[in-house]
Amino acid sequence: MEITSAEFVISNSRADMCPDTKLPEYAFIGRSNVGKSSLINMLTQKPKLAMTSSTPGKTLLINHFLVNKAWYLVDLPGYGYAQRGKKIMDKIQKLIEYYVLERQQMTCLFVLIDSRLEPQRIDLEFIEWLGENGVPFALIFTKADKQTTTKTRQSVERFMNKLQEQWEELPPYFISSSEKKTGRQEILDYIEEVNKSIASTGGMTN
Repeated sequence: MEITSAEFVISNSRADMCPDTKLPEYAFIGRSNVGKSSLINMLTQKPKLAMTSSTPGKTLLINHFLVNKAWYLVDLPGYGYAQRGKKIMDKIQKLIEYYVLERQQMTCLFVLIDSRLEPQRIDLEFIEWLGENGVPFALIFTKADKQTTTKTRQSVERFMNKLQEQWEELPPYFISSSEKKTGRQEILDYIEEVNKSIASTGGMTN
């Protein structure tokens, strides 16, 4: 897939106020500071499309970006940033749950995992929740440029082996680096495949 256009459409604090279209939506989520904004900017080749910040936990809204006039890239708030305080954390959790579970246009949820870390319980629990609720998702292991290829591969294998303890079928996964644009084409091609599948079965249309 080639990206010919990507534009910010709207930010929402309520999932029921998202754009009223039937276009497929591909949402991105992960723990705070996992490199989500950088990944979105890399995928769209627009360095300032999604805000990046040295302070984790800045995204508190659902942000919709229209790509190629054909599908939405959705930037969801990060989970697990305890310094926000319980009241804000509860609000964000409800926002995420409502969008992920109730938004019919949500076609695939990309869960971002920091490739440098050992499997984190919060990520594993979130993925387990997705499975329990039948949410279609894929994994993106970020920041692959921050260590050697061998270490990244070993880290990914540890994570997938941990998932295999509970999952009969493992989700698709991608390895990415926003700095080196690693994984960009693979992720976009995956989205394109899903879009074609939707079109061929007479699914969502504008």
